[in-house]
Parts: sequence; structure tokens; C-alpha cells
Amino acid sequence: MNSKTKKLAYTAIFAVVNYIAFTYGKITIPITEGTSTAIHIANAIVVLSSWFLGPVYGGLAGAIGLSIADVFDPRYIASAPKTFILKFLIGLIAGHVANLLKLDEHTERNDVIKITTVSAFAGLAFNVIADPIVGYLYRNYILGIPQEAAKIIATWVAGATAINAVICVFVSVILYQTLYKTFRSRI
Repeated sequence: MNSKTKKLAYTAIFAVVNYIAFTYGKITIPITEGTSTAIHIANAIVVLSSWFLGPVYGGLAGAIGLSIADVFDPRYIASAPKTFILKFLIGLIAGHVANLLKLDEHTERNDVIKITTVSAFAGLAFNVIADPIVGYLYRNYILGIPQEAAKIIATWVAGATAINAVICVFVSVILYQTLYKTFRSRI
């Protein structure tokens, strides 16, 4: 099997893992009628996939898996386009930072932990800032939700996104430590 075919296959697998992590592993927080946010570890899988597959394929795995999860849940369906863009960018940023810091070249445990922590933080910090802002603009200008309601939703989303980011930095670093020797030899 050639390298590109392998990457596409692993991208599909990581997309499915993202879908499962969000669909079955989230704590939903209702905000207004028909609107909610969630605490979940799916963003950790986006970051992890960007380390194993690279920024583009890893970002696509997260974007595809989590957008499909949104499409199949009536509470999140309107967020699917926003999700696609933001999750792709999380993977893109985390993967590029890992590449800049030469994650693949380091084997010393402390170095790997530092690099993965910085990389995960970069991608997820972007999301903490961008998700509420993009969500507010999307809800207000695209979906037509009144400005005050969009602000309230953005505030709740910001809180949940910050909690997710802290949890996902730890989870992604731990998962990478557990899986990197197995995956590096296969991809």
C-alpha cells in the first residue's frame, strides 16, 4: 500500500474516532432552546491525529469526523460548517507547531512531553479564542440569532471551550506517549 493511500486510510480511521469520541463521550450543556455546547475530548483526537498524520491530514480527520457528528445531532447540525473550519485549523496549527519543533526527531521522553504540550496548547488556545468569536458571528449574521442571544451563547461556549482545551492538552499528550511507538512504525 502506498504512503498516500495509508494516510487516507488513517485519516478515515481518525475521523471515525473523532466522531465516536464526540458522539458518545460528551457531556452536553443546554444553553437555549435548540442550542447547546459540550465538554468532550474529541479535540484531543484532532491534535493527536495531526501529530501522527501531519497538519493537513490530521486537521481533515478532525474536521470530517466532528462535522459528521454535528450533522447527525439536531442540537449541533447548524454548527457543522463552523466545526469543519475550526477543527481543521486546530489540527493544522498543532501539526505545524509539532513539525517546527521537530517532534518526529525527538525520542527523549521529557522533550516529547514538552513538544506535544506546546503543540497541543497552540492548537487548542487558538480554538479557545476563535470558537466563541466565530460562533457569535456565525449565529448572529448567518443564522440570524439576535445579538444578545448570540453573546450569551458565545459566553457559555467560551467557558466550555476553555475547559475542553485544558482537558484535551493533557489527554492528547498522554495518548501520544502511549501510542507513538506503535503508530510511528505504521504510518
